Amino acid sequence: MLRKLAAILLVTTGLATGAAHGSEAAIRKAVQARFPDLAVESIAKTPFTGLYEIVLGGRILYTDEKVSYIFIGSLLDTRGTGERDLTRERGAQLAAQTLRNATDQAIKRVRGNGKRVIYTFEDPNCGYCKQLQRELTKVNDITIYTFLMPILSQDSEEKSRAIWCAKDRAKAWDDVMLRGATLPGEAKCDTPLEKNKELALRFRINGTPAIFLADGRMLGGYVPADQLEQAMNSAGSK
Repeated sequence: MLRKLAAILLVTTGLATGAAHGSEAAIRKAVQARFPDLAVESIAKTPFTGLYEIVLGGRILYTDEKVSYIFIGSLLDTRGTGERDLTRERGAQLAAQTLRNATDQAIKRVRGNGKRVIYTFEDPNCGYCKQLQRELTKVNDITIYTFLMPILSQDSEEKSRAIWCAKDRAKAWDDVMLRGATLPGEAKCDTPLEKNKELALRFRINGTPAIFLADGRMLGGYVPADQLEQAMNSAGSK
């Protein structure tokens, strides 16, 4: 659906004849009618006259007050001495909020005082994910939320279920990723794996590992400990 949305929302005219004149409720109704399968999460005025931000299924879009067009793209603020990408900033804010609200779907590990936070999406059979775990052992004063994202094989799915259903999920994850352990027994419990897949789709993640900072910025895939330290310190200073 998101791919379809990207293809459709380049420029769309005449969505709602006479629908809205600055009414956020009318804008919401018009957009929701055009895209009934996606949730209109928010409507807000931008700093620019007559331009509204729409968050639709996790994607940031823009429209005018009459909903005569919708477009996807970066909204750049050039009013100051430097150029600001308002779309990227807002996207990071939304990502940070979404991830904070989804931590019950993740394995939580705390080292030291845990004051710095990162979020990862990982497959237990992913080689780069295992390298990342070794790098993370070098990092202190961190809280790591890991969303299990088994995409490589059926074995990845089974391992993810076994890890999540373990009495101590954090230990089970470290045992598998750092020590090559095999978890015993058939896993039987409710898991967040489907919700994690939906979350990954929202962020357009198609590979593991994927790392997000506390401020919602995505680092990408595997990074060594020293680069992660720099990125986390940068996030903490914002």
